[in-house]
Amino acid sequence: YRVAVMGDYGSIYGFRAGGLDTFAVSEAEEAKKTLQKLVTSGYAVIYITEYMAEQIAPVIDKYKDQMLPCIVRIPGAFGNTGKGVENVKKFVETAVGSDILFSQK
Repeated sequence: YRVAVMGDYGSIYGFRAGGLDTFAVSEAEEAKKTLQKLVTSGYAVIYITEYMAEQIAPVIDKYKDQMLPCIVRIPGAFGNTGKGVENVKKFVETAVGSDILFSQK
């Protein structure tokens, strides 16, 4: 399977060094078209910056009940909402069975 990262250039350019396919988008319409292209091209995991995910949330929601692609919100250089970290936390809780960030004093 292939992995893609999409969002503003400043937030995603470093992912290319890690071998991921990057897709710089700056507007919602461009992001919608890019996401559709990635889905039909067989990408299994698509990371998208929080800011851009908020701009195209209804499109992303169409894929939330499907096995693939897994669309993961990640923090970007700006416009972070905290939902990316929240989603990753939920994935970990599901996989591990507990909240690993919860600490008791």
